[in-house]
Amino acid sequence: MKTFIKVTEIWIPDKNRTKLEFGSGLYGALTEFKTASEQQRFAYDEGLPGKAWSAGHPIVLNQFEHSYFKRTEAAQKAGLTCGIALPIFSGDFLLAVVVFLCGDDEDYAGAIEVWSNEPNEFSLHVMDGYYGTLEHFESISRQIYMPKGQGIPGIAWATGMPVLREDIGKVNEFIRSADAQQAGITTVLGIPVGNSDQQSYVMTFLSAKATPIAKRIQIWIPDLPGKKLVCQQGFSKNSNNLAEIFETITVKKGDGALGRVWLTGMPVISGNLDEAQYNPELDSLNSMLAIPVIEQGSLKAIVSFLF
Repeated sequence: MKTFIKVTEIWIPDKNRTKLEFGSGLYGALTEFKTASEQQRFAYDEGLPGKAWSAGHPIVLNQFEHSYFKRTEAAQKAGLTCGIALPIFSGDFLLAVVVFLCGDDEDYAGAIEVWSNEPNEFSLHVMDGYYGTLEHFESISRQIYMPKGQGIPGIAWATGMPVLREDIGKVNEFIRSADAQQAGITTVLGIPVGNSDQQSYVMTFLSAKATPIAKRIQIWIPDLPGKKLVCQQGFSKNSNNLAEIFETITVKKGDGALGRVWLTGMPVISGNLDEAQYNPELDSLNSMLAIPVIEQGSLKAIVSFLF
């Protein structure tokens, strides 16, 4: 099955915490690009991961050629044309950088956006984004200002929690629903990133039914006693009641891939889904990316992408 994101990587600080080194990645059949990536290291403000570290917020690089991207030749051979880097901080200190790499293709419909407010303002705008071939949707999106608490980015900003909505053509909260329907977009995921008192950022992932961001997306949150993770919400290409299926499953801190994210605050790419207590009969899944949502040093949620 085609997915909108073609490559996912995690870059982590080395033992001296002065450079980023390869942690793990999902490359599918792009083995040459994987080989070119595994030996890379990025200093602060160097390459796509280093730039996200320096900026302190998600960044989008829409063109590799004549840019600071260090793997341009290998990316071109692999058909990759765009990169999005999501830094994960605990306070001032970087834990990891998650990189998503996409490619322009008429058969792939979707978008990844970075929303931000101006300091001390209470509305978000698209700071940057990758829209692939969706030029009209991009034009509309870049003109919109999203008040706090309104729209998917505004709700994620106000609550500090990830927001997942399916069939967004019928969702009143999605302000661009008519334009999304025209573009073929059906599902949106909003993730708050590094909220501060003055300036906040929200990443939104928008995907079409034929080329979803991932085969399955789930939002896990700690229960009220803070002893277990529970599945708050889920989307699956093959099941519309995913959260109900997983409502009896809980994950303890440190157990499996999700439990490790909770224990360490570090994103995880796992190829062993048995660790995460998933039912292999539901979908044929090969791997998972789990991203923590951290606010003031505490874990608020984990978003898992299964491929």
